[in-house]
Amino acid sequence: MSISDPVGDMLTRIRNAQMRRKSKVATPASKLRARVLDVLASEGYIRGYTAVSYDNGKSELEIELKYFDGEPVIRTIERVSRPGRRVYSSVKNIPHVANGLGVSILSTPQGVMADHEARDKNVGGEVLCRVF
Repeated sequence: MSISDPVGDMLTRIRNAQMRRKSKVATPASKLRARVLDVLASEGYIRGYTAVSYDNGKSELEIELKYFDGEPVIRTIERVSRPGRRVYSSVKNIPHVANGLGVSILSTPQGVMADHEARDKNVGGEVLCRVF
């Protein structure tokens, strides 16, 4: 089965697992997904993730979800740029999420990073998703 939007699929898996109060969720592995998870982990939205390889050559990323007082740390997680409609932003127009409390994840020429890091490095790029 091929997935047309791998990052959107991963975000949906995270959203669905948190609605069911799961502690972990698995998603097929890719470099882009791993970089997005690196940003989520560094910003404190997930506990972390581990790469799991199987004998048949497939590999998965096992994501450990984070909760505070029984509620998910991630309130909303939504895809911004989709395969059918890419959304790019210059460094001057990078959107603020929830008045700076949330984070936008961008794919830039210098790698995948959070919005505040992109502003510090003075680089724009494709807005992948918003997390609050």
